[in-house]
This record gives sequence, C-alpha cells and structure tokens, in this order.
Amino acid sequence: MSKAILVVLDGLGYQVAEHALGHLQAYCLAGRGALYRLQCELPALSRPLYECILTGVPPIDSGVVHNDVVRLSTERSIFHYARDAGLSTAAAAYHWISELYNRAPFQAARDRHSETPELPIQHGHFYYEDHYPDSHLFADAESLRLRHNPDFLLVHPMNIDDAGHKYGLDSSQYRNAARRADILLAEYLQRWLDDGYQVLVTADHGMNNDRSHNGLLAEEREVPLFVLGSAFSLDLSAQPRQTELCGTVCQLLGVPHDKPLCPALLK
Repeated sequence: MSKAILVVLDGLGYQVAEHALGHLQAYCLAGRGALYRLQCELPALSRPLYECILTGVPPIDSGVVHNDVVRLSTERSIFHYARDAGLSTAAAAYHWISELYNRAPFQAARDRHSETPELPIQHGHFYYEDHYPDSHLFADAESLRLRHNPDFLLVHPMNIDDAGHKYGLDSSQYRNAARRADILLAEYLQRWLDDGYQVLVTADHGMNNDRSHNGLLAEEREVPLFVLGSAFSLDLSAQPRQTELCGTVCQLLGVPHDKPLCPALLK
C-alpha cells in the first residue's frame, strides 16, 4: 500500500505539457518519472471529466454529460473506496469536486473549508473563482497534507484553463500559466516523494484556439500523464487510458475496487 497524490492541471493539453513543464520533464530525463499521452473521454468538458478521472466511468455512462449537471455523483470514486477502507482523504480543488462527492449544490460558507470525516472527501479546501491563484491552491493542498497526512490527496488548480479561455491555446498567457504551475510543483514535488507519496500529474482536457474545448481536435483531447514514485514501472510502452486512472490510484492505495486499471503503469 502507498499514499498517492493526484494533480489535475485543469485545461492543460499534451503539446504544451510536453514542452513547458521543465521540472517534471527533468524527472523523466533522469529516469525518475515517465510521461504518457492520454486521450480524454468525450465530451471534453471539465465536470464530466472530473467524474471520469475520479470514478473511471465515461461521461456517457455517468450521466455527468455537461458542466451544468449539478448533483452528487451516483458512482463510486477514489474518495469513496479510500474512506470505506479506513484511509484518509483530502482535496484542494474547484468547487465542482465538492458538488460531485460531498454536497450539492455548493454553499461557500458551509462547504469551502470542510472537515467532515463521514463524507468521501474528509478534508477539503474548495474554491469557486477560476482565477483563484494556483499559488494559493498549492499552498492549500500542502496545508491539508501537513495537517492531516492524507492517504489520498487531490490537487486541482485552474489558472491554465482560465488563461486558455481568455487567450486561447496559441498564446503566451496559456503557455506561461503552464510554466508557472510547473514551478509551483517544483516547490512541493520532491518533499511529497520523500514522504512516500506516489504522484500522478494529469489534466482533464486540453484547449483550442477558439478559447474553448468540447470537440475532437487533438489539442482538445490529448492530455499528459506524468507518474513519479517508487511504485511505477516507468514503462514507456504502457498505454494508459483516462478511465483507468481511478483503478490505478486505488491499486496504489491498496484498497478494494472494481474499476479498470493500467497494470503496465505499476511495478
């Protein structure tokens, strides 16, 4: 059994991740990490793909088919499996994550800071403005980690997606938002690894030059998956799918689950 941190860099397409995330790529070049190209499920929209990543269920089957489906998930997520196995869970994430797994609709005064052991996400900091600074979000996540030592932690910043919607894929603002996220990760990544966490860094969807996403263009659907930690095979021939992330994380945590996973990712 390992502890795991899942980082979802919202809106980060594979092409930009490949050339802009210098710190993460340094781990890959040193043989201490690996980068894979995933194709996101359809539709390439945020809330449906949060549900897909965290439950392994594609949107067409989960019923979370667009961003305005405001209800609790009817599926079992990583948070559910971990909590039910007696592990601790935490998330620093956009408020839609809270609406999917803790309470819906989101009420900021009640739900923004959550300490609720009976809920799937036991310890949470949830934000509700897309321009909420990534620097604050990573600090929120690290605060949760240091205070609660969670077995599973979700870290979900939004500034890359926000820049993409404002300026488009082919913009310095979008690329620089990705670079800033990489620099923020550089502050925390090694200490996470030193503390025994297995780390996955991915994205829900990409971005297009129309400053949107929802279609089948490669820049909208292709997203990165970086894996770092002693439990990963670093086998570059592995071909993980977005629907396999939930089961793969559950396997890392050592909790019972019934989700698909990618065995080739793991030792």
